[in-house]
Amino acid sequence: MALLVATGLLVSACGGAKVGESGGAAPAASGADGKAACGTVNIAINPWVGYEATAAVIAHVAEKDLGCTVTKKDLKEEVAWQGFATGEVDAIVENWAHDDLKKKYIEDQKVAVLAGSTGNKGVIGWYVPPWMAEKYPDITDWKNLNKYADLFKTSESGGKGQLLDGDPSFVTNDAALVKNLKLDYKVVYAGSEAALITGFRQAEKQKTPMLGYFYEPQWFLSEVKLVKVKLPEYTEGCDADPEKVACDYPLYDLDKIVSKRFADSGSPAYDLVKNFTWTNEDQNLVAKYISEDKMTAEEAAEKWVGDNPDTVKAWLPTS
Repeated sequence: MALLVATGLLVSACGGAKVGESGGAAPAASGADGKAACGTVNIAINPWVGYEATAAVIAHVAEKDLGCTVTKKDLKEEVAWQGFATGEVDAIVENWAHDDLKKKYIEDQKVAVLAGSTGNKGVIGWYVPPWMAEKYPDITDWKNLNKYADLFKTSESGGKGQLLDGDPSFVTNDAALVKNLKLDYKVVYAGSEAALITGFRQAEKQKTPMLGYFYEPQWFLSEVKLVKVKLPEYTEGCDADPEKVACDYPLYDLDKIVSKRFADSGSPAYDLVKNFTWTNEDQNLVAKYISEDKMTAEEAAEKWVGDNPDTVKAWLPTS
């Protein structure tokens, strides 16, 4: 996702390794019981807390149940894909579409493979705080946004309404949408997921205007029930040309991507990643443990895993 953070909030528990620092999964050796040993698994960590929640749970199970050594690498989305070609990233555990990267690394270079759905359904869109939807009911239709542009002016929006986005690396068509829908707005980047959350929280509490990019799954929506703006309906192919996008975002079936080397290694961690699936509610709960309850990612994962043994058992290799 480019999606879809005061960065320390999201990745404080992650290792600081970067692409270029270590090699990827080698073919697994056998343990004393004849089963494949796990070895080291390199998991990319993209900068939003939902991703961190997924990675933390997979890492916890890999280490505690399979005896793996997990290295977490804090990487932006596109940079993480580069690690498949260098052998330095084994798994991306929450991918938001990226058809261009799939073509490059899976179809053309053949250094990565699909590893199935995470079970999470992703939604990207524009949102306003609840108080605005209540006071200005028609603001939730994009056709009326220009009427309210003055409400959203800020010192950074150059005399236009501000549309606040998050990290520039997140999946976004917003600049093209503003241009192609002829909206009197300017995209301004908050810089992180946490900054977006802080902005929406303050906007609702202080009853100040805010129009911003946001997404699901995301634990914050259980705290402040943001209201989605209706954009022109998504149809297949309407976003094919990034410069001409004038439609809403699609519904995303979030998936996992792994290096071909990792998939072929015989590591039981590959089976774990491939078998892993859970719900938006599961992810939101672990993300809340990290963001609001101030647990470390490891503590949050340990708690969730302890509370959901049957789900975890279904992920483990059967032989």
